[in-house]
Amino acid sequence: MAGYILYGDAGSGSAPVEMALAEIGAAVEVRDVPLEGDHQLRADYRAINPMGRLPTLILPDGTVMTESLAILVTLADIHPGLLPPPGDTGRARALRWMALLAGEFYPQITRWDYPARFGVPPDQHQALRDMAQTMAREVLRVVEDHAGLTGDPAAPFLLGARFSVADLYLAVLSRWAGGREWAPANLPRIEALTRAVAARPAIAPLWQRHHLA
Repeated sequence: MAGYILYGDAGSGSAPVEMALAEIGAAVEVRDVPLEGDHQLRADYRAINPMGRLPTLILPDGTVMTESLAILVTLADIHPGLLPPPGDTGRARALRWMALLAGEFYPQITRWDYPARFGVPPDQHQALRDMAQTMAREVLRVVEDHAGLTGDPAAPFLLGARFSVADLYLAVLSRWAGGREWAPANLPRIEALTRAVAARPAIAPLWQRHHLA
């Protein structure tokens, strides 16, 4: 069976996908699409992903997948163990928080990274970035306070002792928009989850390579 092809960049939304593939030991060819210089907006890449965003994953059968949430759930369907199976309430819990991050947190990162795209004059770019950062952090506080995280090193994940791709998603996103400094000081339960994710043998080298430490 052919392997996966992953288009991404260090520290981007491709990071949790690459980590999920490492967890299952899947063969993957990583193709760099540098965000610096807006390579993701070039015509050759947009022919693959018309939204001009990262990541894109090509499945072994040639199916093109975009949107990190959809990619992670698809990988969990193909490779049992990355999420609880359908019908398991643990799967419902994991998907709840993944969907919240995708729908409410992720859009704020676009505002944080690219304020000029939102039609505000240059002298208002920093105000837009500040607002986006505040709103993104409010989402993380909801997860911190309501997702049932314990901070217990023996059971630090969204599903307690059971690791899932939801933990990858949350851990990586917690590092964005200044989160490397802010999250450890303000989100102790998410930080315990993040440390546990970063310490997993298959993920530890990728965590460093994606500059998430």
